[in-house]
Amino acid sequence: MINVKTHRDFSMLKLYAVIMALVLLAGCQSAYYSAMEKVGVHKRDIMLDRVENAQSAQEEAQEQFKSALDQLSQLINYDGGDLAAQYELVNDQYEASQASAEDVKARIEAIENVAEALFDEWADEIEQYSSSTLKQQSKQKMRKTQRNYESLIKSMHRAKDRMEPVLSALKDNSLYLKHNLNAQAIGALQGEYKTIKRDVESLVAEMSKAIAQSQQFIDLLQPE
Repeated sequence: MINVKTHRDFSMLKLYAVIMALVLLAGCQSAYYSAMEKVGVHKRDIMLDRVENAQSAQEEAQEQFKSALDQLSQLINYDGGDLAAQYELVNDQYEASQASAEDVKARIEAIENVAEALFDEWADEIEQYSSSTLKQQSKQKMRKTQRNYESLIKSMHRAKDRMEPVLSALKDNSLYLKHNLNAQAIGALQGEYKTIKRDVESLVAEMSKAIAQSQQFIDLLQPE
C-alpha cells in the first residue's frame, strides 16, 4: 500500500526540483545578459541576433519540409527497386524535419527569454527619466516595439504549431513503411500523400508570413 504522506513528500520534492531548475536557468540567463552588457552588447542587440537566427532556422525548416514532401512523392511513384533503401531515405527526411522543428522551437524560446528581460529593463529605466517629454516618448517607443514583438511571436508560434501534424504524418509513414516493405504499402501511403502535401503547403505559407514579420521586426530594431 502506498504511503500517502511519502507520495506527497516525493511530489513536493519533484516540484521543488523543477522550481530550482527554473531559478538556476533564469539566473544563468541573467548572468549572461549582465556579462554581455559589460562588453557593450545590450539586450536589444541580443534580441536582434536571436530574431535573425530564428528567421534563418525557419527558412531552413521550410526547405527541409519541402524536401521531405519531395521524398514522399518519389516513394509513392515507386516503380521497383530496393524498398529498404526507400525506407531509409524517408526516415532520414523525417528525422531531419524533426531536428529542424526542434531548432525552430529553441530559437523561439530564446527570443521569448531575451524579450522578457529587455522589456522589464526598459520599463524600469523609463521610470528613471526626469524629463516627462522623454519619458513619454520612450513609453511610446516601447509600446510600439511590444506590439510588433507580440505580433511576431504569435506568427512564429502559428508556424511552429503547423509543424506538429506534418511531423506526426511523416513519422507514421516512416513506421508503416518500415514494417511493410512491399508494393501494397506504397498503395496505402498514396492516400496519405495528399493530406501531407496540403499540410506542408499550409506550413510553408505560414512560415513565409513569420519570416516576413521577422524581417519587419529586424528593421524596427535596427539602429536608426
